[in-house]
Amino acid sequence: MNKQRRKAIEHFRKRLDELKLAAEELRSDIEALRDEEQEYYDNMPQSFQDGEKGQAAEAAVSSFDEAMSALDEIESQVGEADGHLEQAAA
Repeated sequence: MNKQRRKAIEHFRKRLDELKLAAEELRSDIEALRDEEQEYYDNMPQSFQDGEKGQAAEAAVSSFDEAMSALDEIESQVGEADGHLEQAAA
C-alpha cells in the first residue's frame, strides 16, 4: 500500500474516532434525559402513574432506552469499521 492510501486510511480512522466520540456524548445526554424522565415518573402519585401522564412517561423512558441501545450498536459498528481499516493499512 502506498503512502497516499495509508494517509487516507488514517484520515478515515480519525473521522471514525470523531463519530464514536459524538455517539458516546449523545448517548450520555440521552441517558441523563431518560433518568430525569424516570425520576419524574417515580415521583408521581400512584394515580398519575396509572393514568395518561404515567403511561406517557413510561413510553418516553422506553424510547430513550431504545435510542441508547441503537447508539451502542453504532459505536460497535464504528469500532468494527475501524478494525477493518487498521487491517487494510497493515
